[in-house]
Amino acid sequence: MFLNNETDYAIRIISCLAEHDERIDAAGIAEKTGVTQRFTLKILHRLVQGGIVKSFKGNKGGYVLARSAGEITLLQVVEEIYGPLNLSRCHSDGSCGCTHPNGFCEYKDVFSDITKYMRKKLSEVTFDK
Repeated sequence: MFLNNETDYAIRIISCLAEHDERIDAAGIAEKTGVTQRFTLKILHRLVQGGIVKSFKGNKGGYVLARSAGEITLLQVVEEIYGPLNLSRCHSDGSCGCTHPNGFCEYKDVFSDITKYMRKKLSEVTFDK
């Protein structure tokens, strides 16, 4: 299981913004992260909508983090782009499709435990260096 490219790039973009105390434009972010400018703009748009990044228009426009790097967790960025992080449908909505004789998925508990652990670990990591 891998995070998709968009999520990986969003993490790079937030890391880049966390390293800069001032606004940086999309071209500069793209150059520093190795993400195409077009894809950078797409990801930035989603991060702005999610309240993680602020955008400024005009001659001195650009992007900055919407709050301090220490307040932004890896889980927040991952879920803003990837969506809710769950190892299986059992954990997210209970509809994994299992037809266990007892009426429940026998793996639900283990998937739930792993999901909780992943979410906990990702929520402990912030972007302050």
